[in-house]
Amino acid sequence: QLQAVESGGGLAQVGDSLRLSCAAPGRIYSSHFMGWFREAPGKGREFVAGVRWGTGRPYYADSVKGRFSISRSTAENTVDLHMNNLNPEDTGVYYCALSQGGLSTTASDYKYWGQGTQVTVSS
Repeated sequence: QLQAVESGGGLAQVGDSLRLSCAAPGRIYSSHFMGWFREAPGKGREFVAGVRWGTGRPYYADSVKGRFSISRSTAENTVDLHMNNLNPEDTGVYYCALSQGGLSTTASDYKYWGQGTQVTVSS
C-alpha cells in the first residue's frame, strides 16, 4: 500500500530550526504536487508548504513564508521541509501527501498520507 513516510520531528525551543523529511509514495510524475500539512490539537489539517514535482517550484502558507523552505529530490524521491525561527504556533503533527491533480492547499485533494511526525515548540 502506497504511503508517504515522514521523519525528523521533535522538540524545539522558540527560534530553533528543524528539518523534516518525507519519502514520497511511489512514482511521482512531473505534474504532481507534494504537500506538507500540519494539524494542531483541536484544529483541522492546515496546508503549510508544497512543491510541484517537475519544476521544484515551491508554495507556502502565509504563516510560514520567510521561515520555512521546501525542496524535493527527484533522485531520492524525497521532500524536505526546513523550518527556521520556530514559534509555538508551529506545534503540531506534520504530514506529507501527494496531490495527483497538481497544486492544491486543500487536504481532501491529497492521498497517500503518512503517519505524521510531531513537532513541539516550547517558549
